[in-house]
Amino acid sequence: MTGRLPPTLDTPRLHLRPVAPEDAEATSAMMTPAVSQWLASWPLPFTVAMARERIATARAMAESGQALSLAVTARDTGELLGWIMLHRTREDPRKAALGYWLGEAHHRRGYLREAANALLPVAVAWLDVDRIEASAQPENAGSFAVMRAYGLTFRREAVIHAPARNRQELVHVYVVARDALTPPSGTARK
Repeated sequence: MTGRLPPTLDTPRLHLRPVAPEDAEATSAMMTPAVSQWLASWPLPFTVAMARERIATARAMAESGQALSLAVTARDTGELLGWIMLHRTREDPRKAALGYWLGEAHHRRGYLREAANALLPVAVAWLDVDRIEASAQPENAGSFAVMRAYGLTFRREAVIHAPARNRQELVHVYVVARDALTPPSGTARK
């Protein structure tokens, strides 16, 4: 995996590409209380300097084949809408953790479902993992709807440390196996 370029994908409304340094200001601006409250590792304030550091780390992890962090952008304008990320877990390198978020102005438009439907089959092959796991706080009904749309199913409750708030939080964990994902035709570009 080392040295392979991360995938770039197009859907009817979206362009997914590796996060880039020029995404730092928009990333910082979109990390509002309404977005951060659902994210374990995206604290407030999320400064431009923090965004630059997060982007540099994401790019290094992609270069080493450990993670994919893609900018979710509007296909027609290039506007940054949010991020979608997968990274190998420490406890099991054959499993990837899925994370995603959109800026408040872009919620409830089906963008994350569209992005993940294109990305997940490509990402499991690129990362060479057997399953994807995602989690969300029990009150986050929107995130669970997105997970179910990807084919993830409930597995268990867990308590995780949320560094964004420096506390333990209850989450529901959902999982999908690699062979349950179907690659989309004609969406990947080199």
